[in-house]
Amino acid sequence: MPVRDSHRPPRVVVMGVSGVGKSTVARGLAERLGVALGDADDLHPAANIAKMSAGVPLDDADRRPWLEAIGRWLHERDDTGGVIACSALKRSHRDILRAACPGVVFLHLSAGRELLARRLGGRTGHFMPASLLGSQLSELEPLGPDEPGVALDAAGEPDQVTRTAAELLDRWDDRDSG
Repeated sequence: MPVRDSHRPPRVVVMGVSGVGKSTVARGLAERLGVALGDADDLHPAANIAKMSAGVPLDDADRRPWLEAIGRWLHERDDTGGVIACSALKRSHRDILRAACPGVVFLHLSAGRELLARRLGGRTGHFMPASLLGSQLSELEPLGPDEPGVALDAAGEPDQVTRTAAELLDRWDDRDSG
């Protein structure tokens, strides 16, 4: 199991498909940890947003510059820490992020398809349409045993999911620093 340097402030990617609660949990974690908060959606180039808004899934060529921007965001917070919400659906995506910030830890949020569809259906003002949920679920690659991170069911209330996430990350630090 990879080791996170517990002497450095945490750099955490809250990952998963759209509608799982990444932004909400990332916000709560950043507040609890006293570190910067980021949302990878804010780093998408305009062309990516236009493509997704039209209901067209992104491919890895579309994602590469976006992932590199997220990696730079994480790297810039190497000494101060940060939590960012980012889908990071594939291992290859997470590899790009790890290359930019080797100490990054992933928190993989998951939930059932029906709950995700319900959440997406109730969302307004977001460029990611519910119609792309299927493509995200088909691309999702769970964390491998050699990837630094933890998985968490995000079906509960946001405050409880955030508390549980913080506890899991604390245990991650305790296990890897001792």
